Amino acid sequence: MRSIPDDRTARAAIRDEALRLFAERDPDAVSVRQVAAAAGVSPALVVHHFGGKDGLRREVDAYVVATFEALLGELTGEGSAMLTDPAAGGTLSEALLRHLPADLPLGAYLRRLLLTGGEASRALFRGLFELSGRTLAALAEAGVAARGRDPEVRAAFLLANDLAVFLLRDHLTGVLGTDPLSEEGVVRWAPEMLAIYGGGLLATPEEEPEREPEEEGTA
Repeated sequence: MRSIPDDRTARAAIRDEALRLFAERDPDAVSVRQVAAAAGVSPALVVHHFGGKDGLRREVDAYVVATFEALLGELTGEGSAMLTDPAAGGTLSEALLRHLPADLPLGAYLRRLLLTGGEASRALFRGLFELSGRTLAALAEAGVAARGRDPEVRAAFLLANDLAVFLLRDHLTGVLGTDPLSEEGVVRWAPEMLAIYGGGLLATPEEEPEREPEEEGTA
């Protein structure tokens, strides 16, 4: 067995390998023994840390929600203004890349789990929905967003919009010529997203100047 990298605990290494394997295959098709082999540990250690396959899946799901929570927590804290300021696209891009690096198999895992349905899928989506609601409330409290007439629908809309980047990543890459979760792609994506969030879909970069009224008698 290979040794665990110095910067990760055995528990984190097992979780990360489980996420990768769950993203590649149906989680039901991945065994504890396969996760253990990928992490370079014994199956007994996986059971020791997680109690078995179900506990490992719960840990992976909790990690996915925590990753989004860390990202959104950063954006709704002192940096909350970046969510409505198109000029802050660089800052937002840095935050996205820091918490959601392109090589993280989180998107593939989300796509597989959310689209297959089942209890685990519903539990994960509800966790993300509740997180979206808390984020919207925090932004409203900071004065950079409105809860809307139906906060639940608004939170669901924002969640669906954010998840679409992960669920449709391959298709978006095909039409844009750039992976939207790569460094180059995030730099392209963030300013447009911020412009829409900040000014609405009908917002234009610059208002057209008002025309001077023509003087009476001029041709």
